[in-house]
Amino acid sequence: MDQLSTQSENPRLPKVNDCEIFRRQQLGIFLLRPERNWRMKCRLMWLGLCLRLLSLLAPVPAIASPWAEVGDNQLRSDIEILAASGVIDGDTIAWPLPWKSILARLGGKTLASKPAWVQAAAMRVLAEAEAQTAPGGSASLYVDATNKPGVVYGFDGMGRGDGQGQLSLGVNRGFFAGRISLGDITQAFGGKPNKLMLDGTYLSARLGGFLVYAGYLDHWWGPGEISSLQLSNNARPMPQVGIERASTAAWSWPIFNLLGPWQWEFILGKFDGPQIQSNVYYNAMHLTVNPLPGLELGVARTEEFCGKGHACKPIVDYFHFSNYPNHPDNVNDEASWEIKYSRTLGGVPFQVYMQLMNEDYSWFNHSGTSHLFGASVFLPTRDNPVKLTAEFTDSISTLHPFSFGDDIYGFSYTNAQYPDGMHYRGRTLGFSLDDDSQLLALQANWSDEAARFYELSLYRANIGSSHSLGANILSATPVLLNMGEARMTLPWRDFKLDLAGRLQDDQPWPARGFLASVEASLRMTL
Repeated sequence: MDQLSTQSENPRLPKVNDCEIFRRQQLGIFLLRPERNWRMKCRLMWLGLCLRLLSLLAPVPAIASPWAEVGDNQLRSDIEILAASGVIDGDTIAWPLPWKSILARLGGKTLASKPAWVQAAAMRVLAEAEAQTAPGGSASLYVDATNKPGVVYGFDGMGRGDGQGQLSLGVNRGFFAGRISLGDITQAFGGKPNKLMLDGTYLSARLGGFLVYAGYLDHWWGPGEISSLQLSNNARPMPQVGIERASTAAWSWPIFNLLGPWQWEFILGKFDGPQIQSNVYYNAMHLTVNPLPGLELGVARTEEFCGKGHACKPIVDYFHFSNYPNHPDNVNDEASWEIKYSRTLGGVPFQVYMQLMNEDYSWFNHSGTSHLFGASVFLPTRDNPVKLTAEFTDSISTLHPFSFGDDIYGFSYTNAQYPDGMHYRGRTLGFSLDDDSQLLALQANWSDEAARFYELSLYRANIGSSHSLGANILSATPVLLNMGEARMTLPWRDFKLDLAGRLQDDQPWPARGFLASVEASLRMTL
């Protein structure tokens, strides 16, 4: 303490504030020159305290979580194989997925009649589910760096900026689970300053048949493999509270049990980043049902409400469905309809899917519909199948759901009453290419017996439109680009290394021309 006091009283050295002194006392660190950013000092102080709390926990070799979370394409492929093969419920279009339902179907189940690659997928999913739901504590460190983030941000998207680092500490105590994730993200090295990142932080409790939570969670609503029109992980998660079913089991009530396994989730969040319009809130509801083997149906509604200049009547506005160009409602809301069918034909699993997102409510007069269509097939090999996916996403709205060519520009994610539109911290809540864009994606992925995962993607992206200059936040002027991306995930002991390489013949404005980019991320279980 004497040394710290002497150092801070020396007029030739920077003054050490109380937060810095406390941090050094807690972590036993003495630096000749304190950091320039006092926020970073406080963050390190809290990291030190969290590490001390971690020592009280019994660690398990996984990130404890009641859900299968967004971001792992290998896990998603395995779950889809099991659903198409009839091993688990066909409820796979609302992520995160509750582990309880998957464990209930896999635990103690005999799969001797299934092909070896279905058994291998079941073993991987079961091992992951048991590890993540095991009582105890967990910790991981994650870092990601690239010379240019990917233009297309899919289900397994990596960094959202040029660099980020995060330490996560989790605990699972049966009905209660939580995680603290603290880190920094920089949008451009040497450019904008770092920003505190709480992504992935949450507290959850199981109350009866529901999971109630608060925190910063990613969601992926819809059947799309590469894109989701309404709510995806493209933007960073906003602060939110939510409730969802802890299990997807079917109703026991007569009539309702005909809907089969089902899931329901409701979210209430707040746009807390830099906004043109202040005090805007966000709610989202998603319902999925599995009435027939292999058939999944979903409906979702998202809504911006309140905000400066708006009468804040959330209950009244939520149940007011009329919304037309000449008679707009008091909120900015969107609705989507989703359908997915997956089965096994001749021993080959496949799935076809569609998502429609409406800005307005009349299917016959003025719907403002965006579209997503796709299909995947799992080609069996000796060990694991090769998954092939073709997907087309179009955020150029049409006047009616299928009136192709009768287009409405600058409509899908923008709103006259809410100038920020469906965007958060500079990124779209849904489709990564934002408004008035089209994406044709072809993707192949495969994992070997050593759990190494490989993925190859080809994209043709038409970003923005000359009919609505300025509506697209990704590029101020229209651009057509072709891109190829190769991904590889290499697990080794307590490490998982992700590597990606991209080549593209053009870039969103103002950067133009050919670009080669690389990205690497490392997750380490502590």
